[in-house]
Amino acid sequence: MGRVVYGNQMSLDGYVADREGRFDWAVPGEDVHAAVNDDLRNVGTFVLGRRVWEVLRAWDVMDLADQGDAVRDFAGIWAAADKVVCSRTLAEEDLADAPRTRLSRAFDPDEVRALAAASDRDVAVGGPELASQALASGLVDDVSLHVHPVVVGGGTPAFPTPVLLGLELVEQRGYDGGVVGLRYRPRA
Repeated sequence: MGRVVYGNQMSLDGYVADREGRFDWAVPGEDVHAAVNDDLRNVGTFVLGRRVWEVLRAWDVMDLADQGDAVRDFAGIWAAADKVVCSRTLAEEDLADAPRTRLSRAFDPDEVRALAAASDRDVAVGGPELASQALASGLVDDVSLHVHPVVVGGGTPAFPTPVLLGLELVEQRGYDGGVVGLRYRPRA
């Protein structure tokens, strides 16, 4: 049975994008990118919100010739996984050129639970809105955050929907540039 995992890059004050929607301050260095790849290596399905999918679909067409090892490694992880895009605004034809990708009109906790139960691969929930819903539904087995040493003062919060969930810190690690990796599991 696969696990349901959530991971993201965020600012010290808890945002994944600033007020202008930028997240260039969170571009991971090679060491952080390699750690994220390790977190995602067992993912068989990404369940993503529309905005996150629109950012990540660049990996479908990216020229990897001049890229580092971590970027090329992630491209392989992305290409090998199925993708479910949760969106009320996209049309089926918007996904026509997106390999291994299908549309879902809403985030369905039961569907995510079934995906994980039917697979020996993990299901990664992508995007703060979906992550909040997954956490509130008790789906998430592992939360991995890479906190960047920057305060952006507002924007898209890492967890926008209020949810109360006790987490246990199971790993912490420092990276170049002052980035801190934190891994949590829900308390039993």
